[in-house]
Amino acid sequence: MDNIILREYIDSYRGNIPLILSVPHGGNIKLPAIPDRVDGILGIDLKTIELAYDLIDSIKTYIKKSKKLKKSPSYLISLISRSKIDFNRDESEAFNQKSNLAKKFFNFYHQKLMEFINFNLRTFNTSLLIDIHGFERNKRPEGYRDVDLVLGSNNLGTIYAFPVPKKFWGKNIRGKIVKAFNKKGILIAPGHHLRKEYVLTGGYITTKYGASNIPNSQSIQIEFSDQVRLYDKSLRKDVIKILTQIIYDEYIQKYI
Repeated sequence: MDNIILREYIDSYRGNIPLILSVPHGGNIKLPAIPDRVDGILGIDLKTIELAYDLIDSIKTYIKKSKKLKKSPSYLISLISRSKIDFNRDESEAFNQKSNLAKKFFNFYHQKLMEFINFNLRTFNTSLLIDIHGFERNKRPEGYRDVDLVLGSNNLGTIYAFPVPKKFWGKNIRGKIVKAFNKKGILIAPGHHLRKEYVLTGGYITTKYGASNIPNSQSIQIEFSDQVRLYDKSLRKDVIKILTQIIYDEYIQKYI
């Protein structure tokens, strides 16, 4: 399949700062030519695409105001329903293995991610990938506090290529995000390294493209609650503002 046709269903852009946003589960296009998946989670992470575009615009605007520069992160956004392809799974589980078309889409997505990372590493000697997902508060396991963001980094294995003592856990992009949201009173997990939390290790994308597998390539999965994505506009605005500030302070300004 021609790359032009592939791009109709996967929105991709190579930016000029060492940041990549990935949105694998926000699409709702159910291509008839691709058979449905029958195993695993099939639902859409509603409004993650819109949230990603808002975050991209916020980052671009912040850089323009701060440095008078026209800069943008790279991004890769699937418009295809997860019921057809789950880009956050190993290829063997991501789609019906009889579909060559699904395989082409899957390969296109992951080849683009690798292309963006390689560009960042060549240009800046570093790369940060943020994989954007959604969750519903009422579907979290019982016994844990309600939160509006959940971070996944495989116990920092996607940020560092080697184990680090807990006393250093706050001295990285994940730690800075946690501290900023705690300060603003927005509930996030993990909120403290000694608290028992329902957190995620991070899925296939964050693990595959993180520091443990690719030197100097950091990745983090951020899951946004339905309150952030769908219901509370004020909370959504605050979340985007805080993330923009942290990403700029910790990961952008030194490279522009």
